[in-house]
Amino acid sequence: MSIVPRIVVLDGYALNPGDLSWSALEQLGACVIHPRIDAAEIVACARNASALLTNKTPLSAATLEWLPDLRYIGVLATGYNIVDVAAARARGIPVANIPAYGTLSVSQQTFALLLELTQRTGLHAQSVSEGEWTKNDDWCYWKTPLIELAGLTLGIIGDGRIGRATARIGEAFGMIVIQATRAGGRTELERVLRAADVVSLHCPLTDSTHHLINATTLGWMKPTAYLLNTSRGMLIDEVALAEALNSGQLAGAGLDVLSSEPPPAKHPLLTARNCVITPHIAWATRAARARLLNTAIDNLHAFFAGRPQNVVN
Repeated sequence: MSIVPRIVVLDGYALNPGDLSWSALEQLGACVIHPRIDAAEIVACARNASALLTNKTPLSAATLEWLPDLRYIGVLATGYNIVDVAAARARGIPVANIPAYGTLSVSQQTFALLLELTQRTGLHAQSVSEGEWTKNDDWCYWKTPLIELAGLTLGIIGDGRIGRATARIGEAFGMIVIQATRAGGRTELERVLRAADVVSLHCPLTDSTHHLINATTLGWMKPTAYLLNTSRGMLIDEVALAEALNSGQLAGAGLDVLSSEPPPAKHPLLTARNCVITPHIAWATRAARARLLNTAIDNLHAFFAGRPQNVVN
């Protein structure tokens, strides 16, 4: 470009609350970094940008019409449904994502959720801090049944990087790993859900996977089984899951994602029986965020050099 690029980050706080450096991005052009903005502020903040970086701030077709100088959109995530990629393509704007940065962190969080469900470490640690062990008549106690993972069947839904990494961890725990892939269709999904003691979702959100876990498919699972989701909230019919948990149809669930984030106060899973929920943090280790930021900068540098990479549209 003959002029200095103007780079605008629309919502940089979640990626970098202050423990990473923006300096490499700032070296690529005039850079404005917003921690977060309201939807009504998008056009005003982005109007003169030649490159936009967004995590969760939506860029619709209507918004793009107001941004005549825009030449590039970088998504600070793997999923890019926050951008109308067809509208961007029609305007000649490449959209680049971050295809792989959090594989190890997300699979780690998957097992953190499972171990909390099976060991209830947090519950027991809290009881100790509240004096329950000090007052106990015996040298040890447990407040819930403790479950050994070795020998249990781990059903992985999806065959991508994170699913494979989760499978490797399961095997290290001595679990029997089975997998349902997209090619296997509904027959394979049913086989895995019926056989698994633990079901872990690792598939993208598409029309065919929306509410993949619903009243019918929950009915295929064992009442002693656990459901884990570190992928996308809309993979699950959350009302059906809450009903399954509260009725004892399912032993428990560990979720890092919900269909609405942050969730409304009366979300049915917030009070569901034996449901452990974390606030979409599987991606957020410092190591994973550093890889994400570095790849986002590499993507933008490649675009300015005339060799775009990781373009999804």
